[in-house]
Amino acid sequence: MTLLSSVSLFLVMVALAALPSSSVALVVIRSATHGTRQGIAAAIGIAVGDLIFVALAVVGLAAIAEAMGAFFAILRYAAAAYLVWFGLSLIRSASPALYRPQPDETAGDMWISFAAGIGLTLGDVKAILFYAALFPVLVDLSAVTIVDIAAISAITVVAVAGVKIAYAMAAGRIALASKEWRFRHAARRVAGGAMIAAGGVLAFKS
Repeated sequence: MTLLSSVSLFLVMVALAALPSSSVALVVIRSATHGTRQGIAAAIGIAVGDLIFVALAVVGLAAIAEAMGAFFAILRYAAAAYLVWFGLSLIRSASPALYRPQPDETAGDMWISFAAGIGLTLGDVKAILFYAALFPVLVDLSAVTIVDIAAISAITVVAVAGVKIAYAMAAGRIALASKEWRFRHAARRVAGGAMIAAGGVLAFKS
């Protein structure tokens, strides 16, 4: 890879990672409702999902995606179901009578956030299209070396995880500052509705 192609790939990945999306919503809400570490775990899961796509792109993502179409569909529906479930739990916890402070993060919860990030990424049609169509334009896959693959992986982790972790940290600070905000229950309902809508879009988009 040339320096120009490396910088171009990094900038494109940063821009795509920063765009509002279901993955950003997952990171922000996990961080705001369960703690910053939960959001970071989801962010790392999303980056791992992108690394899987990088590996698939190197060996021919288009052919693999076609051969494993059902598998990707299952992942998409599982991620959509999780978003809907999480949205409903947010709406339910928004009721003052049912609201309880969230417990400290456990290892199990961290793995749930991590797995949700991977599943959401692998089931994202936009991610598949990026790595099948745009990624080969930025990277000459017919001439990649081990060093190139290592560089691409590093760029992916820094660009994707870096942006998502920034979202997680910002969301955690905002949530901490607004614990006594009188509209927090309404905000949780809105966030829950957004998660349900994102799940619906993810499930039904082609």
